[in-house]
Amino acid sequence: MKPMRILVPLLVPALLATATAEPGPLSMRRNASGAWELVRDGKPFFIRGAGGQRSLDVLVESGGNSIRTWGVDALEEKVDGKLLVQRARELDLTIAAGLWVGHERHGFNYSDAAQLEKQRKDIRAVVAKWKNEPAICFWGLGNEMEGPDADGKDDRIWKELEVLAKIIKEEDPSRLVMTVIAGAARPKIEGVRDHCPSIDILGVNAYASAAGAGKAVKETGWDKPFILTEFGPSGHWEVAKTSWGAPIEPSSRDKAAKYYSTQQIATDDSAGLFVGSYAFLWGQKQECTATWYGMFLKSGEKLPSVDAMSRAWTGKWPANRCPRVETFTSPAKGNTVRPGESVAVTLDVADPDGDKVELQWTLAGESTDRKAGGDAERAPEEKKLSMDSSGANQWTFKAPDQPGAYRVFLVARDGRGAASAENIPFQVR
Repeated sequence: MKPMRILVPLLVPALLATATAEPGPLSMRRNASGAWELVRDGKPFFIRGAGGQRSLDVLVESGGNSIRTWGVDALEEKVDGKLLVQRARELDLTIAAGLWVGHERHGFNYSDAAQLEKQRKDIRAVVAKWKNEPAICFWGLGNEMEGPDADGKDDRIWKELEVLAKIIKEEDPSRLVMTVIAGAARPKIEGVRDHCPSIDILGVNAYASAAGAGKAVKETGWDKPFILTEFGPSGHWEVAKTSWGAPIEPSSRDKAAKYYSTQQIATDDSAGLFVGSYAFLWGQKQECTATWYGMFLKSGEKLPSVDAMSRAWTGKWPANRCPRVETFTSPAKGNTVRPGESVAVTLDVADPDGDKVELQWTLAGESTDRKAGGDAERAPEEKKLSMDSSGANQWTFKAPDQPGAYRVFLVARDGRGAASAENIPFQVR
């Protein structure tokens, strides 16, 4: 998965890093107990990271120390008015710099010599351009290039990955190289293990199965460092669906609990290999819905998943916590209603800090622009929904007159940069 469609970038004039920005690359070693650890400036460095580059000040306040990109084009994007690499240096954040590797579902052919040669030249040029940037801690070579639904048995991909890893190390021998696979399927791990000796770190993107990824990696015989490179709520392909096929999104509380528990179990269950993780997504995107994977709203407020990671990383809650939605349900959830019917909703929400909570209700049709592997999707139009209060914690709205699949979205804001987001799928027929 990824936050958006990213291609190998066009080569532009190099941005020279400041000579005084230190330290730079990470190294790896086994500690006294035999476990792998990453090392920065001579000290153990456990990655407390997130994928994405939004609200980096909040990441630091939450205890984070690293970010992951999916392509090097992100290094030159503006964050808080500055280039990402500059802002990362200011905040002392390391960057796992992604190098995009072609996917066959996007038209790349691993049997086409011309395409392979172009990709090799592009990777070499990009590494040469950025190898002096001290914010980059290691290279992330590819992301789910074998395909999110593939069985991992296509050795052409793993063999080409080794060619690319060697090119990186020729250009930049100071940095480690990580590659990232979709899920911890045994054939995929074996493919990297058997064909990619130049890969130093194995990254795994996993959602519902994330807590067991480290154990799977270890049991398959991978004996180098392992990073959980994407994790979060159960994926929209992993949850229960309505009778018309709409995935039922976990609640904001369930998502937060999933983030927290995955971080704890991964740490405990991967002893000897686990060197850190990157939560997904430190930002916002449309994928199935506008709220499923983002840890922030499009309007900028953080969601409970951010608070959960702060608790996991620091051992304490942040000073300002998100509103807590205790109950958000309706008889219409996962069911069918008549056109124009009055629909009841039960809502119980409160703020842990006693802040006044403001509610925003919207209605949208079910997304029809579904893509694979996190490719960019078009968001359905959301319209303001008129809600009537019908007593304590009770609300009603009028169902659309037009038949179809819909979702009611609720956003609860505290007015101080924190929120919760929920939705209910229903059908009009």
